[in-house]
Amino acid sequence: MAVSTIRYGAGVTKEVGMDLQNMGAKNVCLMTDKNLSHLPPVQTVMDSLVKNGINFKVYDHVRVEPTDTSFMEAIEFAKKGAFDAFLAVGGGSTIDTCKAANLYSSSPDSDFLDYVNAPIGKGKPVTVPLKPLIAVPTTSGTGSETTGVAIFDYEHLKVKTGIASRAIKPTLGLVDPLHTLHMPGRVVANSGFDVLCHALESYTALPYHMRSPCPSSPITRPAYQGSNPISDIWAVHALRIVAKYLKRYSRSLTSEEE
Repeated sequence: MAVSTIRYGAGVTKEVGMDLQNMGAKNVCLMTDKNLSHLPPVQTVMDSLVKNGINFKVYDHVRVEPTDTSFMEAIEFAKKGAFDAFLAVGGGSTIDTCKAANLYSSSPDSDFLDYVNAPIGKGKPVTVPLKPLIAVPTTSGTGSETTGVAIFDYEHLKVKTGIASRAIKPTLGLVDPLHTLHMPGRVVANSGFDVLCHALESYTALPYHMRSPCPSSPITRPAYQGSNPISDIWAVHALRIVAKYLKRYSRSLTSEEE
């Protein structure tokens, strides 16, 4: 079982500069989107980087619901920057884009479809070393800060696919509940529905011991292996939280709109 490294707490975003300093980062790629680039979460991150003497460049052209084109634009920026660490501030789209930028800038000679899931791509295992990646989620639905998956729309075939490998999982996720204060009410509610859907999908997935055949090598084992006793515990816990709070929040949101 691969466990993600998460630090949770109100205001924990302010520590990101120290984290990158401890990693020895000298030239950081900060990825976000146009809307977030003007909001407090990104400003808090930049203040921390400046305070700790971290050089960085901002890429704020991340597309909500990424495509292969938007991925490749971010990858090109990363290749030119010669960065030694990556920092994603945003929702799942931003974090996924940053994962792809880290991967392909670390493997510059690879074709884009080399690492994309089969049958769309070749689904090659990742064997190159990647740079450290810190994810600062500003929504609460995707959990992208914990996964080795980057999802995008492949425009040519009009399908949604992705890249899946433990190698692209963020080095650290900083989960700061204060960021929810800067989300529109409907985005907060939709994030709750995202949690509901992911918890249901996890709990009802095919159990890990029913998948076959066994991979010929551990490196080809899929990032998602099916439901298991540990994921069941957390899926049920997430469902209970949603049942308790989502309806209450949605009711208060409706009252405000009225």
